[in-house]
Amino acid sequence: MNTRPSTQLVRSLLLSAILVPAACAQLPGGEARIEREVRIEAMSANSIQPETTLSISAEGRVTRTPDIAFITAGVQTEAEDASTALAENSERMNGVVNALKSAGVPDRNIQTSNFSISPSYDYTGEGPARLVGYTANNMVTAKVTDLDNLGRTVDSLVRAGGNTLNGISFGLEDDTEARDEARKLAMQAALARAELYAGAAGYEVARIVTISESGGFSPPTPMMMARAEADSFSGSSPVSSGELDLSMTVNVLFELVK
Repeated sequence: MNTRPSTQLVRSLLLSAILVPAACAQLPGGEARIEREVRIEAMSANSIQPETTLSISAEGRVTRTPDIAFITAGVQTEAEDASTALAENSERMNGVVNALKSAGVPDRNIQTSNFSISPSYDYTGEGPARLVGYTANNMVTAKVTDLDNLGRTVDSLVRAGGNTLNGISFGLEDDTEARDEARKLAMQAALARAELYAGAAGYEVARIVTISESGGFSPPTPMMMARAEADSFSGSSPVSSGELDLSMTVNVLFELVK
């Protein structure tokens, strides 16, 4: 029986003997280095298994007395033609702005928030809508710092010609301290809750992996008026600033260990 290897088998063995060393020569350390790199990646310190993490959301809330108010008010006028509506609106709007300035609101705290002129139609008759005139709207938002005289400020702008009051909202001139206090309370609550859950599950809190936040003011409900007339106000309008609730929510991911 012929036991000599075939010519094709000999050629295959020779080719393998040449290619394998050449491939290893291109990568110092050869297969040993490849195995070591895979093992290091698998043991990366940044690799956290899902079953060893705990996600907590906690809220911190503080209450502050507002020191500023925002009034959004203006004038709405109607006329048969656009130019007449605009002229009347401009005259009355100048009175509103002057009233705000007389109440101590500086120019820099008065900003136009809406200005428009639009046609008005009558849809009650038969056939197509009929053009009956034009409506001009001009609104400003004023930041008021004298809250003790806020009611009198509202009265004065209405008497000066303002007939649209969209609302009054309140805030803080500088909310940095309040936000930071709410952040601290939220983080303290998150840490305490994480320790509670971890202990109940037989784990310990090892470290914080990620932190994110959200939050803001929860102001009192603004005073809303669609239209107002000067003769509807007598004396000083009662306006109460109340208190502001500021809340911050933190979302914290903790790593747990046995």
